[in-house]
Amino acid sequence: MSAVVGPVVQAWQTDTFRRLTERLDRVLGDKTAKQFESLKVRTVSDLMHHLPRRYFSAAELSDLSVLQPEQEVAVVAEVVESRAHNMPSGSYHTAKKPRLEARITDHKGSLTLTFFGQPRVINYWQNQLTPGARGIFAGKVREFNNQLQLAHPDFVIVDDEGRMIGGAQRNAAMTTAVSSPLIGLYPQTGKLRTWTIAECARLVLEGLDGLVDPLPAWLREEAEVVELLPALQALHQPASRDEIDEGRDRLRFDEAFALQLTMAQRRADAAAHGAVPRPRRPGRLLDAFDARLPFTLTAGQVEVGAEIERELALDRPMQRLLQGEVGSGKTLVALRAMLTVVDAGGQAALLAPTEVLAAQHHRTLTRMLGDLALGGMLGGAEHATRVTLLTGSMTAAQKREALLQAASGEAGLVVGTHALLSSGVQFAELGLVVVDEQHRFGVEQRAALAAKAAARPHVLVMTATPIPRSVAMTVFGDLETSVLREVPAGRADVSTVVVDSRRHPGWVDRAWHRIAEEVGAGRQAYVVCARISSAESAGRAGEDEVLDEGPEPLPPAAAVEDLFAELTAGPLAGVRVEMLHGRLPPDDKDAVMRRFAAGETDVLVATTVIEVGVDVPNAAVMVISDADRFGISQLHQLRGRIGRGEHPGVCLLLTAAPDGSLARERLDAVARTRDGFALAEVDLEQRREGDVLGASQSGHRSSLRLLRVLDDADVIARARDLAERCVAADPELTDPGLADTVALMERQAAGDWLERT
Repeated sequence: MSAVVGPVVQAWQTDTFRRLTERLDRVLGDKTAKQFESLKVRTVSDLMHHLPRRYFSAAELSDLSVLQPEQEVAVVAEVVESRAHNMPSGSYHTAKKPRLEARITDHKGSLTLTFFGQPRVINYWQNQLTPGARGIFAGKVREFNNQLQLAHPDFVIVDDEGRMIGGAQRNAAMTTAVSSPLIGLYPQTGKLRTWTIAECARLVLEGLDGLVDPLPAWLREEAEVVELLPALQALHQPASRDEIDEGRDRLRFDEAFALQLTMAQRRADAAAHGAVPRPRRPGRLLDAFDARLPFTLTAGQVEVGAEIERELALDRPMQRLLQGEVGSGKTLVALRAMLTVVDAGGQAALLAPTEVLAAQHHRTLTRMLGDLALGGMLGGAEHATRVTLLTGSMTAAQKREALLQAASGEAGLVVGTHALLSSGVQFAELGLVVVDEQHRFGVEQRAALAAKAAARPHVLVMTATPIPRSVAMTVFGDLETSVLREVPAGRADVSTVVVDSRRHPGWVDRAWHRIAEEVGAGRQAYVVCARISSAESAGRAGEDEVLDEGPEPLPPAAAVEDLFAELTAGPLAGVRVEMLHGRLPPDDKDAVMRRFAAGETDVLVATTVIEVGVDVPNAAVMVISDADRFGISQLHQLRGRIGRGEHPGVCLLLTAAPDGSLARERLDAVARTRDGFALAEVDLEQRREGDVLGASQSGHRSSLRLLRVLDDADVIARARDLAERCVAADPELTDPGLADTVALMERQAAGDWLERT
C-alpha cells in the first residue's frame, strides 16, 4: 500500500484480494483490456463494479424518444422492416454502393439504421434483420434529413430467452451465447459494445469460482447482505430483478463499509500515534499579534480558536475540519493556530490549490503580521518569524531560497501549492499542516504533506464550501468538525439579482453602466467569465463549469479576452480594466492582483481564479457572465469577493437559461439567500454528491460507484456503526478480509489521486 495514503494497515493479500486486483490483460488479453482503458476499468474488481445502467427482459424495449444526436447508445428494439438498395441483379451492376436500410421501433416511435457493405454481407444482415426480430443496436446517433438514425451500427439479435444468436459486430470473436432472462445494457464506448462487456464479465466470473467473501459471516448477517460472489453473479447474469436489487444492496454496503472502515482505522491510528504537544506560550508571537488586531474576534472565532488551542496542546495529533461561511474569518483562525505552533517551537505549512490563492495567502499573512513577519531581518519585531512562499513556477533561485528557509526552520510559516508535496521539500520541525479549500485536494495529498514531519503533525483542514452533514460523514469521517457561521461586524450587505440576458438584452447594458457608476464613485468591480478564449473547443475555462443546457441550446459562453476587448472599447472605455486568468504567466497574474488590491485597477475581467482567498474591501460590484455555467457553491464563493468592506455590494447573474431549467433554479436559489449552508443542501439535492465530493465540484462522475449519500444515509450510518465496532475490537485489523477491504479502498484512493496529479 502506498505510504502517502494514510495509516499502514496489514494488507494480508488474501486469495480474494489477489483475484480481485488482478489486471484485466492477464485475464482477457492485452487487446481486449486496452479497450476498457477509456472506461477506467483496469482490474477484475473494476470490471465487476462496471454494472449495467439498465436491465431489459427479452420482451421489453428501450425508449427511443430520449435519444439525442451525437450520443453513443445501445438500445433494445424490434425490427419493423429492412430493404436492400443498389444491389446487383444478373448482369446489372450499379455504380452506387450497396446499402441496407432498416427501421426499428419501441412500438411508439422508430429509428432508421443504415448499413453499407458487399452484397453478400448486405444479404446476411438482411436475413438477420427480419420483421419482428428483437436485438441490441449500438452506435452513434446521427441526424440526417431532420431524422435520427444509426449509421452502420453494431447489433446482436436476441431470442425470447435472452440469448444472443447473431448480428453484426466488429468484435464478433468476443460474442458468444450469453443467456440470461434479463439483458443488461452496460455503459460502453464506440469500440467496446455492451455485449462484449457482458461476455468479458462472464469470463471473469468463471475465473472467480470459489471466491471467499472478505467480510466475516457475522458482519454480513448484521448488515443483511448476501455473499459477494452471488451478488456479482446476480448483477452480471441476473435471473430476476429481486436478485439485481440484492446484488446492488451488497455492493452499496461494501462501498459504504470500506469507506467507513478506512476512516475508522485512520481515526484509531491517529489517536494511537503521539504528536508533539504545542501548547500556547504566553508573551510570545501570538500574544503580540492579538494585541495588534484592530477589531474584536467574533464569538465563533473565539470558540473555534479555543477548541483548536486545546487540541494542539495534546500529545495526539489534531485532525480537524474547519468549515465556514464565506467571509467568516477562517484564515484568521488558521493563522492564530499556526502562530501557536510557531511559539511552541514548530513550523506550519499552508497548502493552497492554486498559485493565485497561494500568493494571496502569502500577501495576506505577511500584511496581517507586519513586522512580526520579518524574523531575522532589519526592523523585525521581537519573536518575529518568516513567511515563505513556494510554488512550482518560481525560478530555481527563488525555490532554493524558499527550500532553505523551510529546511532550516527560519520560516515558521510556509505557504505553497502542490509544490509543497514534492520530494525535495523538507522542514526543520513541521508541527501543523493547514489545507485550504479541501474540496480541491484528497485525503492522500494532506497525508503526503504530513509525512514530511518527523512526528505526526497536527492537521487543520479548511473549506469555505459548506458541506452537508451526510457528505461530511462520508468523506471527512477521519476529521472532527468545527463550523464558523458568524460574519465579522462591519461587512456590508450584498444583493443578488438574476439578469435574463435573452429576454432583456438591454439589462446587460445596464449592468455595465452600473459598474461605470460604481467606479465613478471610487469603488471597484469584478467581471467573471466561464472561458478564457472563444477559441476554446471545450467551451469552458476550468473544471468547475456546469453545462446542463436542457432542450434549448445555450449560446456560447463569453470569454475573458473577448469581453475585455468589448468592454474597454465600449461601455467601460476610459476605465482602468485588466484581465486575469490561469494562462497568464505567474508573475503577470501576481502583478495584476497586486494592482487591483492596491486600487490601481478599477475593473478585473477574470475567470474563477478569483473564486477564493481574494480580499479587496473596496470591490462592491460583481457581474458574472453566463452564470448558468457555474455551480451553486461556486457562485456563492464568487459572490463572497464583494461586500468585504463598508460599501454595499451587488452581484448580477447574467444568464440566457430559460425559466424552469435546472440552471435557472440554481441561480434563483443563489439570489434568494446568502446562507452557504442552506445553499449546500440545495446543491446536493440538485447536482448529487458527484459534484460535491472529490477534487472538484464540477458535475464530473462521483468517485462513489453505487453509493448515493443523499439517498443512502441509513446505509452509511449502519456501515459506520459496524466499522467502529470492528476497529474497537481489532484496532490493527488482524482479520485478513477486513485488512484487505481497507487495502482495496486505499489502493483506489491512491490511484485516483495519482490520476489527478
